[in-house]
Amino acid sequence: MHRHYAEAIADPDLIQIEPGLVCLRFEIMKVRSALGAVRHLLDAGLVRRGDTLVDSSSGIYAHALALACHRHGMRCHIVGSTTVDRTLRVQLEILGATLEQVRPSADLKLDQNLRVQRVGELLLAHPDYHWMRQYHDGVHYVGYRSVADTVGQELPSGPLTVVGGVGTGASTGALATYLRQAGRDVELAGIQPFGSVTFGAEHTSDPDMIIAGIGSSIEFRNVRRDLYDRLHWMAFTYARAGAVALLRTSGVFAGLSAGAAYLVARHERHRDPDRTVVFLSPDTGHRYVDAAFEGHERVPAVDGLAPESVESVHDLVLPWSTTDVVPGSRGADARDARSQRAGTRS
Repeated sequence: MHRHYAEAIADPDLIQIEPGLVCLRFEIMKVRSALGAVRHLLDAGLVRRGDTLVDSSSGIYAHALALACHRHGMRCHIVGSTTVDRTLRVQLEILGATLEQVRPSADLKLDQNLRVQRVGELLLAHPDYHWMRQYHDGVHYVGYRSVADTVGQELPSGPLTVVGGVGTGASTGALATYLRQAGRDVELAGIQPFGSVTFGAEHTSDPDMIIAGIGSSIEFRNVRRDLYDRLHWMAFTYARAGAVALLRTSGVFAGLSAGAAYLVARHERHRDPDRTVVFLSPDTGHRYVDAAFEGHERVPAVDGLAPESVESVHDLVLPWSTTDVVPGSRGADARDARSQRAGTRS
């Protein structure tokens, strides 16, 4: 029996979509990260029960941190963007979290900068506050260790490919790290939106992009570029098609990042049928009903969708590009070395 709602929704379900293709489905993925981070900080004596934890958020992390603070008897203060809607505001209030929202801005980078600036002002005024730094503090990897253990135990032995949005780097980065430490042969395929600076695609743009959770217009220091073997950049139109197809074929009602991951996972499975492919579904599709699922009859079939293979981020083209040459990554030499190690173990 779970002792708290946060723990009940933190653990994912593994769902086989088709042979060799598995969905790692979360209700709210960042709850797992927030719970692990807060528990670690308490155990390490870096914070105490009753302390105030503060961070900025466009929505999902605010909910996750509020739940983690509620579970562990902490106070929570969120500096939010205007995208924090009424449903979430009411939940935060009842959970005891306080929320202040920055002034409206149509510019994503400006919105993020305003939120970070406000957090800095709060820390000067309240030096006893603890800044969670979800974008930059590696403590957010810790909560995914148990997820990696579950994946390692429940999926067949043999090589794995993990697919998911890069985002802050914690989820996909942590899963690959812990699975590799356990001795699994793991390739990591990360997904970015066009325009994200994380791997140097800021010169591109997607006019319909609303999946900022898998990329950003500011640098995230939690992203360890060396962990990724391949990158995929995907536009909204294809991510939407993936989300609709995932619901239609499997019943999994998930968001746009899961839709993008589903398309990439299908591609990765096709390119190497000997590997089991597991893709992340970080949240449900409720927030995307109007933007993604309405008008689903006009969404293209996914069977005809494929990426353009490019050699460099300078060659990216919409709506879907992929490259093995990941800027700042281990590259082909490291993949070859890992394959040799796997062969030695066998």
